[in-house]
Amino acid sequence: MKHVIALDVGGTGMKAALLAQDGSVLFEARRPTGREHGTDAVVATILDFAADLAEEGRRRFDHGPLAAGVAVPGTIDEANGIAVFSANLGWRDLPMRKLLGERLGGLPVALGHDVRSGGLAEGRIGAGQGVDRFLFIALGTGIAGAIGIDGRIEAGAHGYGGEIGHVVVRPGGPACGCGARGCLETLASASAVSRAWAEASGRPAADAADCALAVEAGDPAALAVWQRAVDALADGIVLAQSLLDPSTVIVGGGLAEAGDTLFTPLRAAVAERLTFQMPPKVVPAMLKDTAASLGAGLLAWDLLTMEVTA
Repeated sequence: MKHVIALDVGGTGMKAALLAQDGSVLFEARRPTGREHGTDAVVATILDFAADLAEEGRRRFDHGPLAAGVAVPGTIDEANGIAVFSANLGWRDLPMRKLLGERLGGLPVALGHDVRSGGLAEGRIGAGQGVDRFLFIALGTGIAGAIGIDGRIEAGAHGYGGEIGHVVVRPGGPACGCGARGCLETLASASAVSRAWAEASGRPAADAADCALAVEAGDPAALAVWQRAVDALADGIVLAQSLLDPSTVIVGGGLAEAGDTLFTPLRAAVAERLTFQMPPKVVPAMLKDTAASLGAGLLAWDLLTMEVTA
């Protein structure tokens, strides 16, 4: 069976698959990133994992992969295949495409941003199937997004398209790591909710999942924390709706695991804020934590398609 390598490199772990052209998963594997051993060790682990996946394909299907796709966090130069910077993984100007291609014997390699890759997968084989305009929002440690247009992801002129986590929704609000104040991710990310609930509950170890459970139990303090986050997220979505007019907003990441506890008040808050704008469908992501790896595989298939048509 024809297949490609799909690999998502995260701060603590890597998720991978062998992916058929229709997006079906033929084999899955996971492995620790090992960032505690340093950047060189992380890169070696990535290359070893990719080589092991190629060997797995040969063993299962009597031939190797046709290409590889890798999704990484941080700043990337997708066109030149360079992982420009990752604070979590410690690299700068890493020629990821070149290194992987050499390790895999000259195989074509596509490099993608992890959230944009996840958005691509959700758009093609997940919650956005059949949708021509969508916005994917990932609520995790921070907040990031991807703008979907006609089956592809619009990265913008400089590769920063979709950075909805750094839209200022509360001017003068909490300081953000980007240097601004009041960015959406300082108020509505899983980390932000965890911090707010730990303070409100007086339990330093409490997190966003604990807050969601307390909301479901009717705790007034938890409801106040949760609603502040929902309101900020709704403000961000409405801003994006005014600028981009997506028909669907797909929300994923850890905070989305709260299900209706998040989506019911979020849909109501978005509806309350809309004036002339057409309301988007606000739906949960389908692919969970496999989205970025699947998206990396789709990028690899796209690369092969471009080579055939060139």
